[in-house]
Amino acid sequence: QVQLVESGGGLVQAGGSLRLSCAASGSIFRFNAMGWYRQAPGKQRELVATITSSGSTIYADSVKGRFTISRDNAKNTVYLQMNSLKPEDTAVYTCRMAAYDYWGQGTQVTVSS
Repeated sequence: QVQLVESGGGLVQAGGSLRLSCAASGSIFRFNAMGWYRQAPGKQRELVATITSSGSTIYADSVKGRFTISRDNAKNTVYLQMNSLKPEDTAVYTCRMAAYDYWGQGTQVTVSS
């Protein structure tokens, strides 16, 4: 069983930045693709970004050019750098190891206008 623990959420003004981290336990992290998802109140969860074990990335259209997903396999950690934040980015952000459907507990991001 892999545990995923997110951190870095918080309250930020529109236009600001936050960096989310997701630390994974165990030794399988570096072999697996990771993803960041978000769910706003009253909305379905949506994929924000993914990164493969080799570093290839995919982004949702709504965050392209503003968010960057990256990983540090030595630290078993995946990051989500979020710039130019908008109020519509407000959500609970959760990381996932898709191959095993492991999820973290989520971290709240709130962007004020």
